[in-house]
Amino acid sequence: MSGSIPFYQKHHRHYDRGYRSMEAESKLRHYQSSSRYSAGTSLSATSRGLKVYSHSGLEENKLSPLPKRSKPSYLAVDKDNQIIGYVVPIFRGSREFATGLSDTEEATVRDTAAYMARRDLFTSGLEMERSEVISRKEAMRESAERISLNKRIHEHGEHFKRMNEDSLMHAPEFVIKPRSHTVWEKQCVRLHCTVSGWPDPRVIWYKNNVAIDPLSSPGKFKLESRYNVHSLEINKCDFDDTAQYRVSAMNSQGEQSAFASVVVKRFKGEIDEMLPAPRLGPVSEYGITFQIHIVDTFGVSFGREGETMSLGCTVIIYPALHRYQPEIQWYRDDVLLSSSKWTHMHWSGDRATLTLTHLNKEDEGLYTLRVATKSGYETYSAYVFVKDADAEVEGAPGAPLDVHCLDANKDYIIVSWKQPAVEGGNSILGYFVDRCEVGTTHWIQCNDTPVKFARFPVTGLVEGRSYIFRVRAVNKSGISRPSRVSEPVAAMDPADRARMRGTSAPWTGQIIVTEEEPAEGVVPGKPLELQVTEATKNYVVLSWKPPGEKGLEGVMYYVEKCVSGSDTWQRVNTEIPVKSPRFALFDLAEGKSYLFRVRCCNSAGVGEPSEPTEAITVGDKLDIPSAPGKVVPTRNTDTSVVVSWEASKDAKDLVGYYIECSIVGSDVWEPCNNKPVRGTRFICHGLMTGEQYVFRVRAVNAAGLSQFSPVSEPVEVKAAIASPAPPYGITVLECVQDSMVLAWKQPTFIGGADITGYFVDYREVVDGVPGKWHEANVKAVSERAYRVSELRENKKYQFQVRAANMAGVGIPSMPSNTFLCEEWTIAVPGPPHDLQVREVRSASLVLLWKPPVYQGRDPVNGFYVDIKEGDAPEEAWRGVNTKAVEKTYLKVKNLKEGETYVLRVRAQNKAGVGKTSDVTEPVLAQTKPGTKEIAVQVDDDGVISLNFECSDLTPDSKFVWSKNYEEITDTGRLTVETKGNKSQAVFNTPGEEDIGVYSCLVTHTDGASSSYTLSEEELKRLLEVSHEHKFPIIPLKSDLAVELQEKGRVRFWLQAEHMSANGKVDYVFNDNVLSQGEKYKMNFDKNTGLIEMLMESLTPADEGTYTFQLNDGKATNQSSLVLIGDVFKQLQKESEFQRKEWFRKQGPHFIEGLSWEVTPDCCVILKCKVGNMKKETSALWHKDGHQIKADEHLGFTEGVLKLEIAQISRKDAGVYEVVLKDERGKDTSTLNLTDQGFKDLMNEVFSFIANTSTPLKITSTDEGIRLYTFVSIYNDLLQVTWHYKDSAIAFSDRIKSGVVGEQLWLQINEPTEKDMGKYAIEFHDGKGGIRRTVELSGQAFDDAFAEFQRLKAAAIAERNRARVAGGLPDVVTIQEGKALNLTCNISGNPVPEVTWLKNDREITSDEHCILKFESGKFASFTITGVNTSDSGKYSILVKNKFGTESGDFTLEIIEGMPDLGVTSYWTDTEGNVVFNPNTAKEKRKTSVTGTQSPKRKESAATAPTKKVEDKRGSDSRKLETGKIADDVRAESKSLESDETVEERTNPPEEQLTAANSDVPVQPAETVEELEKAQNL
Repeated sequence: MSGSIPFYQKHHRHYDRGYRSMEAESKLRHYQSSSRYSAGTSLSATSRGLKVYSHSGLEENKLSPLPKRSKPSYLAVDKDNQIIGYVVPIFRGSREFATGLSDTEEATVRDTAAYMARRDLFTSGLEMERSEVISRKEAMRESAERISLNKRIHEHGEHFKRMNEDSLMHAPEFVIKPRSHTVWEKQCVRLHCTVSGWPDPRVIWYKNNVAIDPLSSPGKFKLESRYNVHSLEINKCDFDDTAQYRVSAMNSQGEQSAFASVVVKRFKGEIDEMLPAPRLGPVSEYGITFQIHIVDTFGVSFGREGETMSLGCTVIIYPALHRYQPEIQWYRDDVLLSSSKWTHMHWSGDRATLTLTHLNKEDEGLYTLRVATKSGYETYSAYVFVKDADAEVEGAPGAPLDVHCLDANKDYIIVSWKQPAVEGGNSILGYFVDRCEVGTTHWIQCNDTPVKFARFPVTGLVEGRSYIFRVRAVNKSGISRPSRVSEPVAAMDPADRARMRGTSAPWTGQIIVTEEEPAEGVVPGKPLELQVTEATKNYVVLSWKPPGEKGLEGVMYYVEKCVSGSDTWQRVNTEIPVKSPRFALFDLAEGKSYLFRVRCCNSAGVGEPSEPTEAITVGDKLDIPSAPGKVVPTRNTDTSVVVSWEASKDAKDLVGYYIECSIVGSDVWEPCNNKPVRGTRFICHGLMTGEQYVFRVRAVNAAGLSQFSPVSEPVEVKAAIASPAPPYGITVLECVQDSMVLAWKQPTFIGGADITGYFVDYREVVDGVPGKWHEANVKAVSERAYRVSELRENKKYQFQVRAANMAGVGIPSMPSNTFLCEEWTIAVPGPPHDLQVREVRSASLVLLWKPPVYQGRDPVNGFYVDIKEGDAPEEAWRGVNTKAVEKTYLKVKNLKEGETYVLRVRAQNKAGVGKTSDVTEPVLAQTKPGTKEIAVQVDDDGVISLNFECSDLTPDSKFVWSKNYEEITDTGRLTVETKGNKSQAVFNTPGEEDIGVYSCLVTHTDGASSSYTLSEEELKRLLEVSHEHKFPIIPLKSDLAVELQEKGRVRFWLQAEHMSANGKVDYVFNDNVLSQGEKYKMNFDKNTGLIEMLMESLTPADEGTYTFQLNDGKATNQSSLVLIGDVFKQLQKESEFQRKEWFRKQGPHFIEGLSWEVTPDCCVILKCKVGNMKKETSALWHKDGHQIKADEHLGFTEGVLKLEIAQISRKDAGVYEVVLKDERGKDTSTLNLTDQGFKDLMNEVFSFIANTSTPLKITSTDEGIRLYTFVSIYNDLLQVTWHYKDSAIAFSDRIKSGVVGEQLWLQINEPTEKDMGKYAIEFHDGKGGIRRTVELSGQAFDDAFAEFQRLKAAAIAERNRARVAGGLPDVVTIQEGKALNLTCNISGNPVPEVTWLKNDREITSDEHCILKFESGKFASFTITGVNTSDSGKYSILVKNKFGTESGDFTLEIIEGMPDLGVTSYWTDTEGNVVFNPNTAKEKRKTSVTGTQSPKRKESAATAPTKKVEDKRGSDSRKLETGKIADDVRAESKSLESDETVEERTNPPEEQLTAANSDVPVQPAETVEELEKAQNL
């Protein structure tokens, strides 16, 4: 059973069958029984408690579940291994094994086998337990049935053997079986065996029951079969090659198998590191065969030092298990890579990526991705090239590479490197080695002079510290970039390094203290085995072994040297002895011979010297290798060449080879590799297709680079020719009694050369057993269809096809399906064949096919094409054409870009539609980059041609032209010429016979093709173009035209498309040729094709026809212009006008005439633009002939003159004129602003005003409702119309309109509901007018009406309340004894009550103080004789139901002489006291002044209103005194001067605001208006 133990379990020492439980053992049996074999099935089965084993061999069944099929006896055993009967094995049906059973018996056997297979596969654990309790009786009955079936099979087989003509047939038999091997990794192993049998057995090798395919793992497995000796060679074994290998031999008589095991061992210390990582999650691989596909791969890649490169592949593993992770490994030149700072690896679950973070030449090589599962592994490889980075100094060499440490000890470290391939402009003089202590960034140069040898011992290191190294190359041009740094290495002896890596002694828990007796010092003995390990012209390295006698303490060493031939020894390290048994000596004379010896020393002294070395001559012991031999390049691909060469002879320590290439004739050599290759064969990539290259090679070792090899023969870079791949898709197109017509598809790979023909083989199949192959044709057939004759009717046959080209005949195709040779009698036609897809574009393609060979009862009369998406089910087939096409091609349109399609064709005849053809290969609907289409051209000679260009041309490509997709062989109508990547098909004599579809196919490309349909209309158009080219006409950009230039000059001109330098022009007038002269000036610009003729002016004699006649070789043309009648007169008039204008502009002139402009402020500006001005030029403005303004000393040459009219009115209408004049002349511009001109101007002003108007708003007054709008500026000429419900309003006393300032209003007095509606004001501007509207209805009307009622009530109350209409003076000063009479007006309705107060106490009328109130209007206050007791504050109080008001004054009494008479005083409207007109003037200087200061006390019934007064609305008041003296003086107490006090007035205007409006109401401006309003 050891052969069945999985190889990965053999590493566990505890593994043994004794540890297995019954459940595990049952699962193992189930696993072994479920293993699949390609040639047959396992015969070990468990059926209802039965275990079936073969007992025909002694121990063979322990090694394999497959017994020998030549022994038909089998025992049936139960669960306890008790024999209970015989059973018959059930084999899988195979056409390679003849059972000898009848059809019924075969069906029975197949049904039984299918039943048992389903039962074994789907039986659950519960069913297995049930099967174990079935009685032995039932098992015996089943066994008996099988024994009976076995007997029948045996009898039938014996009968078949007796009927067999050839009794020599026998089953395969192993004469020599393969034997097992145990090998180390990287070794090769070969398994071989010898097999006998007839017919010759077919031998298949298996690894863990999986057939071995050498093509799936190129270079891994190699199979050979010669003279019945069969071998399997496994190259470079790795750990995954540990497996059980089986070889199976099979023929028609049976099958035999033999087994051998291969165990691959690893070196000690590697197994733990290389074992697969533990799996995550419950993933079971038992019973699963994984299929690995590596797709979306990386190709040959090119990079440059310092760049980052990523390599990636998509990995598809089937079946896909959740959380299953295969083993992903990356190799470079067969060396396993691990993650580092230079390489990062990533696995995303379906894509493996390797990132090279910082490219160096060390990264160049063959990269391999290896994906492994338990079922096997797949690999993919591609080469990566790394070029040198640009040198910092021009001509400097490339950087060295592969810097590493060969030897490290306490005193020195030997650093090694490889020379670069690029030496720069000069040869490399040597190398500098730099070191850097780990943890620092300080680099130190180790050698002062360059060393040529590619190894160097670095000394002066600190023991125990780690260092990294780099190397730089130097030549005459400069120093290269530094190499990639080496791995860190410590300066210590190897023994110390080993002790540091070793493990410490185990802890035992005890501490033992020992005491040694002091020992006396011992002088060490001689060092042993002294030898020179390395010698160059720069240094020599010695090594030795420590002495046997060295005492308890450590030893150190002194090194001595001696020149050969002398006895004088000189100590080299005199100051410090060395500790390690190695030493490097420098500063030796090149060419001299030296002897060396070593002494040991310690505290006891210096020992005896060692035996001296042999005489060593200082110099390089390693020679530069010799030049490689002959270099042979071989074609490989379109961009690569295989280069092989003869190895350098007697080369020691060879590092590798550098290959260089050069394009023939360029003498410029480029490196093909930047990292030395060890073999003598290399593939040079990145070459230019079609170029001729030569190659040379040189070898390299530590001593340097060899001379170049001889230059190779030139080789053209193109794909190598190989035999084609096998054809596929063999089908039968027709079958008769003794022949069959076959068809097949072209190989996917034709080997780089055209296929020259095909060879067909056939063999007869009898009862599922194929016979020998027979050649159907000796001479190759060029078509992909062939009739195989001399067949036997009603026999079955298989066929295979081989393709041939220049390289030879390829391998045969897989055997076809088995076809029965019987005559077809169906009525419908057979399948079309040889389907080809051409002209694939993003939305269309062209499908070609050949008609069926078998026509059916009637001829084929049409074809149908079907299409579906590539991955769609069979039900998705749909027809392309609903009507059958008679042609054998069809353009399929309306494809979806990026979708994959497959197509098929069906033929029809009168009987119906026949079989479908084979399906085409999937076609991607996508236009490939660089795709060209056929272009039709007509040359200058009228020759029509079709042209096609292909950018993907290969050296073997050919242009194939076809008409209606049939190759053109007759050159009578079409001549084909091909130059480079362009091909031209020229029509010899184009005519209706040439109508059709022309196509061009380029062979040896990826389907480069195109077509062009020449229809009857297209042919007609091309013939017209051809005629134009044969008899050309000079094309004109413009016909002959005339134009006027400056100064009225007349220019005749036309422009031709193009004319050569030989072009000529004739100028003709009324059939007379004109010539250059004083009147006519001719110009002809041949570069632009512009032709012109100039005339200074026109006269009546110039009326007529002008013609320009053009001639350019055989091309001609002409153009004429007729100038007669009104056309000529108009042109002449315009010419004269332009001439006068030119003279006018010689002095000051108007560039733009006088015009007007209205500003946003409604100002009118008259302006004109003038030019050619001087300081002396004056500009005079006139209106109606009168000068209104003069502009002189203008400081500009060109500018604008302006005249501003601020507020334009009708008086500004008139004719305005501006006159410019100076000594050069004058110019006038006039603007008429009368009548229509003035109207147009005002309309523009009105338009500005209207645009500034605000929306109509509503407000209320005590009289009614007012609508109003504001404008920014108002003009008296502005015309507006008010509208009510779109009709103009007829104004009346109740409805009025007006203007107050910038407010335009409409007043509706005493509004009613009839006044509700839409109101508008229209501004007239002479155009469409501008309207502002408002809706006076609904809530707006209700609010306005309510506010009107409120204001009206308030106005009535204010109008009727009691008031003192005329004011009283504030202070009255009067002499004692005089009489005082004060009178004031009282108003109010009803008539108010009047009360007088003195010092706030009511007084009554008596003889001294007379109080009167007359006519309800006049209240008087009279004191007959004033005395001091009358002094005080007096008040008058008037009151009615609407309100109360009072007036106050103060009476002051002064002593004085009494004056006779009475002086009367009157108060004005403001209550100021004025003198009587009869008063003397000098007396008038003294005034008695009073100012009304009413104190209103409003009644509760009166609503508060705003006061509305007029400056002139108060009555005059009269102030009288009974007796007035000359010195009577009335003066105000508040005034200290004699000046007249200014009257105090209330504000002239008060605002009355409506409840529903925020716009103030304009009050009445006159007393008359106020009185009228009061009366209302």
